[in-house]
Amino acid sequence: MKKTDITAIGFTTFALFLGAGNLIFPPMMAQQAGDNWLNAMAGFLISAVGLPAMTIIVLGRLSTVNALTDALPKWLERSFWLTVFATLGPAFVLPRAVTVAYEMGIKPFTTENYLLPFSICFCALSLMLAIKPGKIVDIIGKFMTPALIIMLGVLVITAMFNPQGTTGLATESYRENPLVNGLIEGYMTLDAIAAVAFGWVIIKAIQDKGVKEKTRISHYSYIVAAIYMVLMSSCYLAMGYLGASSSAIAADATNGGQILTLYAAAILGPIGQILLAAITLTACLTTVIGLTNANAEYFRKTYNFPFAKAATIVTVLTAIVSNIGLEQLITLSLPLILMLCPVSIALVLAASLSLTKNQKLKYLVFTAFIFGALDTFSVLNMFNTATDSFLQQWMPLYQHHLSWLTPCVLLIVFLFAANKPAQNQQPVMG
Repeated sequence: MKKTDITAIGFTTFALFLGAGNLIFPPMMAQQAGDNWLNAMAGFLISAVGLPAMTIIVLGRLSTVNALTDALPKWLERSFWLTVFATLGPAFVLPRAVTVAYEMGIKPFTTENYLLPFSICFCALSLMLAIKPGKIVDIIGKFMTPALIIMLGVLVITAMFNPQGTTGLATESYRENPLVNGLIEGYMTLDAIAAVAFGWVIIKAIQDKGVKEKTRISHYSYIVAAIYMVLMSSCYLAMGYLGASSSAIAADATNGGQILTLYAAAILGPIGQILLAAITLTACLTTVIGLTNANAEYFRKTYNFPFAKAATIVTVLTAIVSNIGLEQLITLSLPLILMLCPVSIALVLAASLSLTKNQKLKYLVFTAFIFGALDTFSVLNMFNTATDSFLQQWMPLYQHHLSWLTPCVLLIVFLFAANKPAQNQQPVMG
């Protein structure tokens, strides 16, 4: 594969992950972390960038994404993937990306409500760009991502020469364990589950360049993951710097979007607001294109459903949900995503130890789902005080919303140890 091709795939991977949420989350965290923002960001990068990168590498070693769930019973495998693509598709993430693009890219410049025409145009454009899967690397990796990097570079470099405040004191949650808190916040971006979905796009992009051998696919997945890690880490650090140096203009901000908006307006005036709008629209568009492509690729490969029809259905549903019932769907879909994330990470960890053919893998899925449900109920404040106190006392890592981790790691170790004798068994000579 040519260097330009693998670089373009790496750029595409970065752009797929870089939605508006990835832009607005680090500034708020860094502002709250204050003088500990670099320590918090280190933890954040380990989980928010490290977990997706590990997923890309593991999926590259498998060479086909569906190999991740091959050992599961058919009903469980289909249920997992359908739920993943429903929640990351038209039931939650795609409509949210459209509405965020409107809220940050269009709404600040008008007093009228243009969400309906905007969502129709935005979804139509994303469908046009996603409907030819072989062109996604050329469209995103060679054109849209460089433009996005340039726009982000202009904003950040200008801010570095004109900071809007000094780093303040860390808030209580970031005063003692900024690294741990950063790790948890990075995990809660839920990009680990997005990596499983984007794997369908990334692996196919490598194969479309004529790479068919498993060892070569694995080799190039390492390079793609490395490019993604450098670009995404740089972006997160840059957004974190903006948040850490925003005390003079955004001390009372309630979210990262406000910090970026105030910062852009302060250093570049109206041009800054236009620049931020362009960054947001581009970031959301690349994410919508990638997830639409991933949904359609899954249905094409699994059910032999025509790619163009699948992409069209996903896009139409996205446009509809963007305008009606989004809040209700978020209420229903967010718990599913929070429960699916531990399942996805557990499957990736098992795959990293070559356990994808182990028939007992279903027990790992059930364990991750059950304990992930406990974490989900905790995040959504659905437990009463007595239950919450009991679980904090007896469940390791429950207070960090990671109670699934210990039982899943122990089960993976057990499955790996039980798998070794079968692999090493030698025939007995009579």
